[in-house]
Amino acid sequence: MQRRRFLAASTLLGLPGAPVPAQPRTPVEIRMWTLLSGGDGARMQALVDAFNAGQRAVRVVSTTLKWGEPFYTKLITSSVVGAGPEIATIHLSRLPNLAGGGVLRPIADAELATAGLKGEDYFPRQWNKSRHAGRNYAIPLDMHPLVLYYNKTLAGKAGLLDGAGRLAPIEGYEALTAAFRVARERTGRAGLAMEANQSSFAIWRLWLSLLAQRKVPLIENGRFAYGSAGVEELAKISAWFSRGYAQAGLNYPASTSQFMGGGAAFMINGVWEVPEMVRTTRQRTLGFDYGIAPLPRLYQDASVWTDSHAFALPANEGRPLSPEKLRAALAFVAYVSRNSMGWAEGGHVPAYRPVAESAQARVLMPNAEYAAAARNVVYDPDGWYMGAAGPVESMASKFMPGALMGQLTPFEAMRMFETDAARLLRKAPPRY
Repeated sequence: MQRRRFLAASTLLGLPGAPVPAQPRTPVEIRMWTLLSGGDGARMQALVDAFNAGQRAVRVVSTTLKWGEPFYTKLITSSVVGAGPEIATIHLSRLPNLAGGGVLRPIADAELATAGLKGEDYFPRQWNKSRHAGRNYAIPLDMHPLVLYYNKTLAGKAGLLDGAGRLAPIEGYEALTAAFRVARERTGRAGLAMEANQSSFAIWRLWLSLLAQRKVPLIENGRFAYGSAGVEELAKISAWFSRGYAQAGLNYPASTSQFMGGGAAFMINGVWEVPEMVRTTRQRTLGFDYGIAPLPRLYQDASVWTDSHAFALPANEGRPLSPEKLRAALAFVAYVSRNSMGWAEGGHVPAYRPVAESAQARVLMPNAEYAAAARNVVYDPDGWYMGAAGPVESMASKFMPGALMGQLTPFEAMRMFETDAARLLRKAPPRY
């Protein structure tokens, strides 16, 4: 039994076979910092526990830190002074900042190969987003785009379902606006639930999606390039609130509660709310049947904002990873990739193609209803100032919601955002 365990450990770490030691080998301990909490945090911990229980060579110890800028500030600071973990979960939208700033360690193709990790096993868009300056700095785990949730009871009363009980196709801004309007008029409930208070991120993500659908660039040659289209799209979204189709000023929990409590026909949100929809449906506490569709095509295509969780290795200045710890860390990452079906149950689209394209994933509900969104995802533009809870997104969440709440005109909101954010575009990328 001891020999079988040792050989399994040797294979996991890429070590050659060796005589069985007198005592069980001490596992290589790998520390992981993650910003994943709630259901995502529980699913990641389950993967950690399963990995640790399945072999004796490596032990992963996971620590959850506060999401957003607190996490990234701690990760940057700790890596600079050599006190960071061996693995961190990050957003790919933050990669230009973290990799370009020297916070992360590049991962060579030969190192990936020792764990059986190959770029062709991941979706090209996510694998390319994991690279910076021609080198690989992360291994993607998923993509989590915006989607359109709908209450089948309310949508049915509004005449918005097809013969199969699914949302009838919606194409174009006017068609989507009409769906919100009709739902409001015929049901007496809100047409749309979406967070819209100051510090909300939903408006930024939706606004970026619509610019991408119009093929309007956000940034070109170090300057904001969206021009009048930026004001136009913010005004069109704001109209849903000013006309009473959506309730202004709701924070994130209030907006999700409004939809899940049956108070709105539609909700624009990320796929991360899928587990709660599944849970409440199973417990029969939701009160209605629901469906999920990709964000509709309003302009030239169905582009939609997404971000991706990924694994990265902090550089830890002065304390480089030993070959043994490197192999152990990548063995864990490979395990999670190959066992990411459980991660998909959190609503995410796995980035690892053998899982994402498996028969099991293709029939997983409700994920199968919005799987097509994965073909149209777009990220924040590359830039040290971009990404999840990054400086530009934070500035957008400060000013853009003012237009949704009627405190600012769309023109004023965009002018204030651009005045504040433009100075970041002129700054040299930081080297931490």
